[in-house]
Amino acid sequence: MNTKTYAGIPAEHSKLDQSKIVLIPVPYDGTSTWQKGADKGPEAFLHASENMELYDIETDSEVYLQGIHLADAVTENASPEAMVEAVHEATKKFIKKNKFVTVFGGEHSISIGTIRAFNEMFEDLTVLHIDAHADLRESYEGSKCNHACAVYEASQTTNLIQVGIRSMDAIEKTVMDEDKTYFAHEMAVDDSWMDSAIDQMTDNVFITFDLDAFDPSIMPSTGTPEPGGLFYYETLEFLKQVFEEKNVVGFDIVELCPNENEKSSDFLAAKLYYKMLSYKFQDQDVDDDFESNFNTTSNGNNKFSKFNDEDEY
Repeated sequence: MNTKTYAGIPAEHSKLDQSKIVLIPVPYDGTSTWQKGADKGPEAFLHASENMELYDIETDSEVYLQGIHLADAVTENASPEAMVEAVHEATKKFIKKNKFVTVFGGEHSISIGTIRAFNEMFEDLTVLHIDAHADLRESYEGSKCNHACAVYEASQTTNLIQVGIRSMDAIEKTVMDEDKTYFAHEMAVDDSWMDSAIDQMTDNVFITFDLDAFDPSIMPSTGTPEPGGLFYYETLEFLKQVFEEKNVVGFDIVELCPNENEKSSDFLAAKLYYKMLSYKFQDQDVDDDFESNFNTTSNGNNKFSKFNDEDEY
């Protein structure tokens, strides 16, 4: 990574001690099975961010003033399992420092590590999985840390909500909770999906956002584009509502596969990241302390199964 600060922001807004937000790049592409290049995603995202206006019109804010620390990239690639553990450790380290932790990949297998860390540190975690693909295989090509397994563990240990799904293997239906899955073809004809999905979330929400959730007409530069995806403003409408109604404890964005001849995807990823931060901090003054509600006594055993249907949030 050649970038010294996120989006080229001044050093005084990027020092760890003075930053509320941490960004961890993970340039990993060890298990993707079609188009390679997601390991170049973080660098392309950071470069696009340097060319982005830092005033957000909608929220009337400049969220970078809250402080955004660009952490050292996680470059472990000896094996998918080693990478997942390295991401897990890095993520958990910064959560414990009372930071709002964000991660930019890399392929979706990195999210196994981020979700594991957040699930260990936050009570009753909902994982909001926005993606074209179900990613629910228990293992794939000999590894449980494959990109096709990105949220299998979350399906067993958290309250998993899946949005935008339009491609999956039949075996994944044996794992999927269809009551908490919002398929793209249904979302296209029923605009009640946003409220329904939010109603099924617990208070603490971690978002894992695979960029192929977007329609390839606006996000072509991803490893496995699928027709029939989300568009920009409906996605923002949903995210804004989630941030307003729930305590979003962190997020990751994955699967930018940059194309030298197509830069709009890089810029969309950069804008999405900044917009999500803007929603998170729009009601916080720069001088306000950031207080995470992570569980200081966590022993790493927050391993409950699916919530009962009669549970009320």
